[in-house]
Amino acid sequence: MPRAGLSADAVVAVALTLVDEKGLEGLSLAAVADRAGVAAPSLYKHVGSLADLRDLMALRVLRDVTATLSTVVMGRSRDDAVAALMQAYRSYVVTHPGRYALIPFDPLRHEALAEASGALLGVFFAVLRGYGLDESETTHATRRLRVTAHGFADIEANGGFGMGEDVDTTFDQVVAMVLASLPRTDVTA
Repeated sequence: MPRAGLSADAVVAVALTLVDEKGLEGLSLAAVADRAGVAAPSLYKHVGSLADLRDLMALRVLRDVTATLSTVVMGRSRDDAVAALMQAYRSYVVTHPGRYALIPFDPLRHEALAEASGALLGVFFAVLRGYGLDESETTHATRRLRVTAHGFADIEANGGFGMGEDVDTTFDQVVAMVLASLPRTDVTA
């Protein structure tokens, strides 16, 4: 019988806390079981394997990122929305580098994550709608946003900006660079 209070959601929560503290290299079923106060075999009542647990964790992270980005762009449009989205993306990655590393590079091709990944992309598409881009242009613009926010935040989270200049100033310049790549004409929908 499963331990009272222990569920797949609770196991994921424990595992995410562990990853926050120790990074992905600290994630194992034994470590999660120890943190949850159960024997490792007890976890198999809630998750099938470490790979299954990682999928559940990635799903939770994708949903959390989607909720975070949705909240910060709500009521904003065009450049203001894009800048807010990029800032929030960066903040999430820098604050939760271990969690963020759980998301595969192409979660749309991962069956368990495709729907949640599509919802996250939907936030990007909604933000870009105000620029009047066609589907192809929206895809390219989404990739520009993602690669710049992801690349910058990943380097920052891993201590890659050791030079003396202010990192926030650099990121503001990166945001300006992305904004300059978007159409400047007003679009009314």
